[in-house]
Amino acid sequence: MFTDTHCHLLSEYYEDINQILQDATKQGVNRFINAAYDETSIIEVVSLAKTLSGVYGVIGIHPSEAKRYEELDFSIVINNLNNKNIIAVGEIGLDYHYGKEYAEEQKLLFRRQLEIASKYHLPVVVHSRDATADTISILHEYFVKGVIHSFSGSYETALEYISMGFVLGINGCITFKNNHLIEVIKKIGLEHIVLETDCPYLTPQPFRGQTNYPSNILLIAKYLAKNLNVSLSQIAKILDENTHRIFDI
Repeated sequence: MFTDTHCHLLSEYYEDINQILQDATKQGVNRFINAAYDETSIIEVVSLAKTLSGVYGVIGIHPSEAKRYEELDFSIVINNLNNKNIIAVGEIGLDYHYGKEYAEEQKLLFRRQLEIASKYHLPVVVHSRDATADTISILHEYFVKGVIHSFSGSYETALEYISMGFVLGINGCITFKNNHLIEVIKKIGLEHIVLETDCPYLTPQPFRGQTNYPSNILLIAKYLAKNLNVSLSQIAKILDENTHRIFDI
């Protein structure tokens, strides 16, 4: 059985979440870590984690919200961390893909939430796009572990994150043409990764461009099995151990 360690199961994207969970279970995916990114999605993630079997939540404020830093109310994160099915602070981090206009606000937002995670002894789910150096520098300031969501970096960057106690979130991008991640995984080993869909985004081949679903974790796992010459059952076992090492589920 597999875990989708990063998905966005929200009414914004899907009409029938229960059906999506049923479809995923038929494909051997039986746990789902649902990621929030703003105040509205936090409310829904918390609600779904309370009511749906096998669904856990991570709650936090995405760096895209940093331009509103002064008006953000972090109590919505803090007040929901006592729910046993809320298992991490996330999706948090830095994103310079569209420029650095709000870079300082992003850093403030990132640090504020790392402080919360550290205080409550929770792992973090880190979004880092075109911001590797600053992400690593800031993470070195805190004693936290977690997942580097949608990892796409080099072998050297992978080693840096691993040395800090992080695992790497691998999603459908690994199946894309000319993607180098399989070579990185061959070097670091399966012991340092978890699988995620980031649905509804980043659908793996052969369905790239279509809406993504948690059931597609199986496609990613099969890709790994084929390219690493490892059985699906062994991959499932190792990934399950990795997931439990990071998250209290």
